[in-house]
Amino acid sequence: MSETARLADQIRRAFEGEAWHGDSVLELLSGVIAAQAAGKPIPNAHSIWELVLHIAAWDGAVLHRTAGASVTLSDDENFPSVKDTSEAAWEKTKEAVKQTHDDLVKAVAVFPDSRLNEQVPGKTESYYNFYYMFSGIVQHELYHAGQIALLKKFH
Repeated sequence: MSETARLADQIRRAFEGEAWHGDSVLELLSGVIAAQAAGKPIPNAHSIWELVLHIAAWDGAVLHRTAGASVTLSDDENFPSVKDTSEAAWEKTKEAVKQTHDDLVKAVAVFPDSRLNEQVPGKTESYYNFYYMFSGIVQHELYHAGQIALLKKFH
């Protein structure tokens, strides 16, 4: 198995399941309704919904970077606000993040191992290569999965 296939598998596990640490993002979102997702039970903390949009934004950024784009998210793109809190909008949000994530996993799985040490477009830090970014997106998903798990306990 190639190194990028292994990285893609780790990205998939953090989001979809069979993760070593426990529940993945999707497992945590199971049974969460729109009102719960939009709720802010902890003052000055993001909602579950905002975290899901944030995960989608960064999965999309990494996906675009694999294609050679230099991507920097604005504050509004980094944590998009939730305007429509209906169940239909929540379902649409979940489907969109799943699709973006699936596209990312597929892109990483076919990314050439020979390019893992290449600098990510737009990044000036010497350590910021594709391997670092792909490993980092796993860490990112798990970090926010922990936040979602805590937010669920407050509902």
